Amino acid sequence: MNKLDVMQIFVRVAELSSFTQAADSLGMAKGGISSAVNSLEALLGTRLLHRTTRRVQLTQDGMAFYERCKDLLADMEELETVFLQDTTTLSGRLRVDMPSSLAKRIVIPSLPTFLRAHPKLEVELSSTDRRVDVVREGFDCVLRIGTLTDSTLIARSLGRVKLINCASPAYLEQYGIPRTLEDLSQHHLIHYVSVLGTKSPGWEYFDGETTHYLPMQGVVTVNNADAYQAACLAGLGLIQVPEAGMREHLQRGSLVEVMPQFPAETMPVSLIYANRRHLSKRVQVFMAWLTEILQNSLDISMVVDTVARPSRKKRH
Repeated sequence: MNKLDVMQIFVRVAELSSFTQAADSLGMAKGGISSAVNSLEALLGTRLLHRTTRRVQLTQDGMAFYERCKDLLADMEELETVFLQDTTTLSGRLRVDMPSSLAKRIVIPSLPTFLRAHPKLEVELSSTDRRVDVVREGFDCVLRIGTLTDSTLIARSLGRVKLINCASPAYLEQYGIPRTLEDLSQHHLIHYVSVLGTKSPGWEYFDGETTHYLPMQGVVTVNNADAYQAACLAGLGLIQVPEAGMREHLQRGSLVEVMPQFPAETMPVSLIYANRRHLSKRVQVFMAWLTEILQNSLDISMVVDTVARPSRKKRH
């Protein structure tokens, strides 16, 4: 086994914190995985992993070596594909993260077409509303709606999405239709927060220049997009959500748009990744495909790579 193969094994063990899971993912025997890591530690003259019966954890030397391994393996992959013209021969694993609503409604239904075009690729798709650590968790790219806070990442702007205000017919029958900001004092807002226990800013509206927040009462607070929508369908209050995800509910009449004259500010949609220099061919192809399939739902503008800058807090 050559040194690059051994490094790849070590990286996989470090990512999964498990010899057994690394063996399963690489199609190898657990003994072969252990032997490879042991030989690497002997070669380097240092322990890379703390092993217990319950978990595997990187040592300080292991963390430093892990980062260098990732860089070196990415460089090798980039060299292997730099002259590749036929993208159907792309192989390897893609690890991506995106909001659950976009994954469910847009990306996953289109994924079979992408995988038929690239049959040697494997996709690990995380769909969660929590903010994953792109570098530490080993994501190739992440699709985000709203706030970008990590200035060490590269951001590719895909455009902005329009937000609308919604309520269920049952809620409107009970509380009436709000028409002015003053009316909101008699209504309930379903509060969305990234972390339960934090305070929701309330009703958001954009006057064309400035974003304003109006505190509102509400009996339900959620921390993910599916629960946010479900609470609204159950008649628990008003929500402010991307229009693209609500079209079916609006057409069926299960949700109704309210107060269109007081929309929240449009939300930026971005693809982010850790390092421009190590953007592999397969990641480039996936990002290009993802941009294309989102064109029907987002207002796609010119794609420009920038360093991610902090912006105001946004709900998904």
